[in-house]
Amino acid sequence: MNFANKISTFRILSVPFFIASLIYYSPQRPYLKSIALGIFLLGVISDAVDGYIARKSKQHSKAGLVLDPLGDKLLLMSAFICLSLIPELPLKFPLWVTFIVISRDVIILLGAVVIYIVKQNIDIYPTRWGKLTTTFQMSAVISVFLQLNFAYLFWWLAVFFTIISGLDYVVKGFKILYASDNSSNNR
Repeated sequence: MNFANKISTFRILSVPFFIASLIYYSPQRPYLKSIALGIFLLGVISDAVDGYIARKSKQHSKAGLVLDPLGDKLLLMSAFICLSLIPELPLKFPLWVTFIVISRDVIILLGAVVIYIVKQNIDIYPTRWGKLTTTFQMSAVISVFLQLNFAYLFWWLAVFFTIISGLDYVVKGFKILYASDNSSNNR
């Protein structure tokens, strides 16, 4: 396992600690929210670091193509869910925001499974829209953690890019599926 994959694995393993910190958070234990924010920020930094290491040292692997986005999705989805449902937070994500974020990831995952079943192979590469989505989702989470009055601006941007990137991935997925159908019809 290369170093970039170890960083991604660390991010995945940090998710239960992140969730536990938020589940046990209360106004009487404010430090738990700070611990959760620290774990989240460490996850954000590790995402940038493992991507940089993989690009610079050309440590691309099939495991990395799965581990890196898996780490991002687990951390972000757990953050959106927890920061929507914790009653002690005065400012939290509306459920519709969390629904949109999770729905996009579920649709992409199901699409990837269908493509893999049909093609027996799949190449997963993040798009520019996907990277923007991740950036704005992370910014939205941080703004809610910090209870910023203007956090809604970040979550609206996150929702906008989530929808745009979701549509982009769906269109690309259909192109891959139709290409495989056309090539099999030409035989």
